[in-house]
Amino acid sequence: MGTKVESAFPDRPQFQGFMKPCRLEGEIQALEVRGSIPEEIDGTFYRVMPDPQLPPFVENDPWFNGDGNIAAFTIKDGSVSFRQRYVRTEKFTREREAKRALLGKYRNKFTDAVEFKVRSTANTNVVYFNGQLLALKEDAPPYALDPATLETKGLYDFEGQLPSLTFTAHPKFDPKTGEMICFGYEAKGDGTPDVCYYNVSPDGKFTEVVWLVAPVAAMIHDFAVTENWVLFPVIPQVCDIERMKQGGEHWQWSSETPFYLGVLPRRGAKPTDVKWFEYKNSFPGHTANAYEDENGNITMDLGLSEKNVFFWWPDAQGNAPEPSSILSQLVQFNFNPRSEDLNLPSPKILQQHNTEFYRIDDRFATQPYKHCFMDLMDPTLGTDFPTIGPKLGGGYPLYNSLGHFDVSTGKTEIYFPGRTHMVQEPVFIPRSGSTVEGDGYLLALINNYDSMSSELHLLDTRDFTKAKAIILLPIRLRQGLHGNWVDAADLKTSA
Repeated sequence: MGTKVESAFPDRPQFQGFMKPCRLEGEIQALEVRGSIPEEIDGTFYRVMPDPQLPPFVENDPWFNGDGNIAAFTIKDGSVSFRQRYVRTEKFTREREAKRALLGKYRNKFTDAVEFKVRSTANTNVVYFNGQLLALKEDAPPYALDPATLETKGLYDFEGQLPSLTFTAHPKFDPKTGEMICFGYEAKGDGTPDVCYYNVSPDGKFTEVVWLVAPVAAMIHDFAVTENWVLFPVIPQVCDIERMKQGGEHWQWSSETPFYLGVLPRRGAKPTDVKWFEYKNSFPGHTANAYEDENGNITMDLGLSEKNVFFWWPDAQGNAPEPSSILSQLVQFNFNPRSEDLNLPSPKILQQHNTEFYRIDDRFATQPYKHCFMDLMDPTLGTDFPTIGPKLGGGYPLYNSLGHFDVSTGKTEIYFPGRTHMVQEPVFIPRSGSTVEGDGYLLALINNYDSMSSELHLLDTRDFTKAKAIILLPIRLRQGLHGNWVDAADLKTSA
């Protein structure tokens, strides 16, 4: 019986339908293109998806505990090539050798079949910095990959400089200085409240390292950076090492815990300089951008929900919201970082729809900005939910369109890809030669539940509501998490 379970994926939603593991490595040249891709677009869209190579050790494994499988879509001269390859993590290589899963529950080493030095699945984000393509998961150091072949070089500790055991899945890049701003939470190990902030110069040298202690050992998935400050939004999903030792979950929702926001000077800070602002119990999602005004006050735009977005990790009593009731909205906090009053003022709701996966023109990160792109759900657009539902692979239909929100006017343009389509996270590509914010293209992977295959949709921001090109894949790529666009010129100059 045990052998049978291990040779087939569990009969659970997260391994069925569109979420059936892809498990593909390989390449496809000259993907089919409907419409036309502007000749000026020259670069690669890297994205990563959790994609288990083997049936899981724990039957009800969450879908995002799969092995990191990196895709590279290279666009040149109006043509698109595709390459995909797994990150050779310690987990991946040892399980391939054993021909069975060895890693236990999500982020719980006490449930593993063997002891791992590094448990990372490298499956959350992929970024390019200083000649290195880095596959990221926030419980471990990055894995470095070859940007052209996607071959794994190995764990990357910035040539011995990485001070913490963990590294964020959402590093920020200062477009003016070329610096990468990073941090690790649970930085001294599982269940520790330690946060380590560090800044990396364009040539890979660590220039700031500050150790902080958060008010609670909890998840800090994303963060925000301004010209002079770093902001750490703490999600009230808390860790208890004793619970983990008993085989429990790493995370548990705490309705008693406020949304803490750590605020630290970006340069020259001491551990005592951090302030932990508070807002009512809520779930901070991905950040869009943050910046300062002329008086030194901070504006921070991010997704916020009053409910536990990660509903699969309920509270201690087992309470979790019904997925269809969860609403995440783009909100704006405005506050004085030097204030002695640590209660955050209530945010302004910028966009009413259910949205997430916010992206901007990264050339305007840390600065006042106007354009925000996002995944958006609008049930009135005409999505065929009865057809999609049985093929989703569990959960609740998330986002059926892409939004272009104008922060200055409050207006939203919507691109609807089709009645049987759902969208993944977009990336912004600046128009060649243009320095105008938001002038360029939006590229996103789209799930087609009719053909049960994946598509890339390319939009021109000057004519946002219809596709400039639709690139068809002859395969289905599972739901992914994050990705980034890298211009060919940037790859050449820093490789």
